[in-house]
Amino acid sequence: MLTPKKVKFRKRQKGRLKGDALKGNNVAFGEIGLKVLEHGKLTSQQIEAARVAAMRHIKRGGKMWIRIFPDQPYTAKPLETRQGKGKGAPVGWYAPVKPGRVLYEIKGVNLELAREALTRAAHKLPVKTTIVVREGL
Repeated sequence: MLTPKKVKFRKRQKGRLKGDALKGNNVAFGEIGLKVLEHGKLTSQQIEAARVAAMRHIKRGGKMWIRIFPDQPYTAKPLETRQGKGKGAPVGWYAPVKPGRVLYEIKGVNLELAREALTRAAHKLPVKTTIVVREGL
């Protein structure tokens, strides 16, 4: 799973997702990419599950880039605990995504094979996505 090596604060406020992605909104490294169409939070488990699904389909041929990193902690209180007594303990990491952000890129395989691999990866994610091809191809 993807986790930060070191963080300044263990717990963080949730914040609010609004607007479109200003950075990371075009295919920069590969030939074809998976772009988000709505706001959401992707956990490190979801990011890894989508990566594994895509890489298994292309049989580890070509190269794949993950363009997001889960650097926000999320917390949970233990089960059957009453309210109060502070914020829960950190249990995982998530990456906030805005519409237009490219999540994955693939290069070095047939475009149809890459398109099918990204479709399989999209089924593992909780947000709507679309497949985009790099301009000039």
